[in-house]
Amino acid sequence: MTNLNTAFDVAEKYLDIPKMLDAEDIISTLRPDEKAVMTYVSCYYHAFSGKQKAETAANRICKVLAVNQENEQLMEDYEKLATDLLEWIRRTIPWLENRLPENTMQAMQQKLEDFRDYRRLHKPPKVQEKCQLEINFNTLQTKLRLSNRPAFMPSEGKMVSVGKEDMLQKHDFETASLSEIKALLKKHEAFESDLAAHQDRVEQIAAIAQELNELDYYDSPSVNARCQRICDQWDALGALTQKRSEALQRTEKLLETIDQLYLEFAKRAAPFNNWMEGAMEDLQDTFIVHTIEEIQGLSTAHEQFKATLPDADKERQAILGIHNEIAKIVQTYHVNMAGTNPYTTINPQEINAKWDKVRQLVPQRDQALIEEHARQQNNERLRRQFANQANVIGPWIQNKMEEIGRISIEMHGTLEDQLTHLRQYEKSIVNYKPKIDQLEGDHQLIQEALIFDNKHTNYTMEHIAGAGSSYSPPSPAP
Repeated sequence: MTNLNTAFDVAEKYLDIPKMLDAEDIISTLRPDEKAVMTYVSCYYHAFSGKQKAETAANRICKVLAVNQENEQLMEDYEKLATDLLEWIRRTIPWLENRLPENTMQAMQQKLEDFRDYRRLHKPPKVQEKCQLEINFNTLQTKLRLSNRPAFMPSEGKMVSVGKEDMLQKHDFETASLSEIKALLKKHEAFESDLAAHQDRVEQIAAIAQELNELDYYDSPSVNARCQRICDQWDALGALTQKRSEALQRTEKLLETIDQLYLEFAKRAAPFNNWMEGAMEDLQDTFIVHTIEEIQGLSTAHEQFKATLPDADKERQAILGIHNEIAKIVQTYHVNMAGTNPYTTINPQEINAKWDKVRQLVPQRDQALIEEHARQQNNERLRRQFANQANVIGPWIQNKMEEIGRISIEMHGTLEDQLTHLRQYEKSIVNYKPKIDQLEGDHQLIQEALIFDNKHTNYTMEHIAGAGSSYSPPSPAP
């Protein structure tokens, strides 16, 4: 009974459930009134059910408050970070614009060291703060949009889009390479997507301003002026975005055209350069020939090479035409080229220099071949001249040697007859000696001309001289 009375009291005091039952009736009655008991128990159900709904609603309200508090904190952080950053910029710009020279070397070195410290220590954190400012702004706007709250508008002069305008007005693409331009284009496309996502916020601002005007808001002129500034800034941002997009696309197209021309130049310049280097090597190659047929073969090959020069000159002009086309595009569209041809190190000046060298070597090769041809003709004349005499003198000496050999063996007649006969042979040999001397002179000329073979005769001067020196008149028989 005590427990029941305590439960009824607590329920009435804390849950606002009236005492519809009496503890004594419940204990003393064998079957208490079921409807009364069920009614009382249902009051507990409704009390606890309402309590749960209240807790759920309270939790939701807490979450909304937490989100609002977080958004308020982000707004305060944005304002503070923007204020600090603008103050740093205001203080730094005059220092950077100071171009007054120092009076001493030490002061100038200190100034240079201060600037290095600025680039290494002071500027990087501020750049990071600027990036963080943009991140905070985008995060806050996203949270507000998800919460169906109005977009955040920073204080005057602290709009993050000011930095965007500076970025959009950069001409960094003018000195960029093709790969860098493509990277800038991707970055700009991402910026355009982010910009488009903010369009509805600007429209919401304009709609709110219109609604305030319709409600005859007391400060409508100020609201309208602020809304107009925002819309003008938004329109200017859109115009700058479109202008930069067109400039990037135009530059990309020009650089792609130039890149294709660079590639075509490299494809044609490389083999042509190899051909010129091979031609210069061949034209300067020292040739060694021993016959007219060999020099005629070289002359024929050289004439065939000269026949290819007009076509080679056309190819050279075509290659230079590609380079001239690149220069024309650069000059016409004021493209600021950041580097040279990425596909080759060969340049037009090198091509022209090697071509001039080839043209210079051709007549020199002509002259060398002409001189060598004349030398081979003279060598051939010396060969024939020597051969004509050697083919006569050689057999004559051989016959005389055989005749003298027979005289030495036979030795018929008296001693006076044999001596007379030998003296006649000796006289004929002595009378023939001028021809041998002349042959010796021709042989000397052949040696001086460095002629080592003669297809017109089998006789050599060593063979003839050896046969002549081996002759000695025989003594008459006793």
